[in-house]
Amino acid sequence: MKITLIGCGAWGMAIAAHLVKKGHAVTVWAHSEAEAVRLTTERTMPQAFPGIVLPEEIIFTNDKKTAVDGADLIVFAVASPFTRTTAESMRPFIGEGKRIVTVTKGIEEGTLLTQAEILEEVLPGNVIGALSGPTHAEEVIRGMPTTIVSASKSREMAEFVQDAFVSEMLRVYTSPDILGVELGGSLKNVIALAAGMADGLGAGDNCKAALITRGIHEISGLAVKMGAHISTLEGLSGMGDLIVTCASMHSRNRRAGILIGQGMTADEAMKEVGQVVEGVYSAKAASALAKKYEAPLPIIEEVNLVLFSGEPAGTALSNLMLRDRKMEGRFSQEDLPECWRSDSSH
Repeated sequence: MKITLIGCGAWGMAIAAHLVKKGHAVTVWAHSEAEAVRLTTERTMPQAFPGIVLPEEIIFTNDKKTAVDGADLIVFAVASPFTRTTAESMRPFIGEGKRIVTVTKGIEEGTLLTQAEILEEVLPGNVIGALSGPTHAEEVIRGMPTTIVSASKSREMAEFVQDAFVSEMLRVYTSPDILGVELGGSLKNVIALAAGMADGLGAGDNCKAALITRGIHEISGLAVKMGAHISTLEGLSGMGDLIVTCASMHSRNRRAGILIGQGMTADEAMKEVGQVVEGVYSAKAASALAKKYEAPLPIIEEVNLVLFSGEPAGTALSNLMLRDRKMEGRFSQEDLPECWRSDSSH
């Protein structure tokens, strides 16, 4: 089939290379003519993929109409702050009746919309899906095995994307819970910033494990209140993606967190990483969602204080450790032995 990638960042290019290996005709829209020409001639992304040559079969263009004409599937792979403006610029050429899947993870700060919700709003009349899971571009482009989730309100769409992407190196599951899949993929980036800060502080493996565990507790608590299914957050696009993002040096969010933990400001850390750090853009939105849905997100709130209020990472860690004492888990009163039943136990 003919597949168009909108965006030529690391994840988009890893997807393009994967799809070409499957025999699809792949066109990539680049944000500038100069970048389209450079990629066509040089076939390299040295900062993201040192030593990797991009497949000759990938077609690069800066022309929007050329990019999307006749596409069986359009994949949005631009950084989350640019999804809306890019979709608006593509609207005259996409029209209606297209299959569109987002592979970007993030929540829009002003509207609190997920990436798929932005596309539904800006590009009405199309079928929208989302792909998310533990898929670092640096490993996918090298053909290393992993798994991912294709989610959509439409079963036909989820299975269409599954068929387009599945291979012996990329196992693709389907899910009807597109909200849960997107929330897991977006909010884990904020937790990964916290995990990186802990690493920068030298807090150790025990602390990392605690942050991952309590982080999925926060994410799933909010997601369920928003209407997502708990099993989604326990799966690949929730716990799976959270683990790899908190543990891997491929993670821009973890790397930025490490630098912040070592004393850099958020701006300094992002400049040093040299790529978009999605968790910084999702952190404020996550805090706003917590207030809207009355969901406690203590880790994410401390990350916001570090990022935007100048709180030292060490102070944030101390604040988390010294919070009011709690019982672990979510128990109904009926689940508890009688001696444990009281409002103060939660």
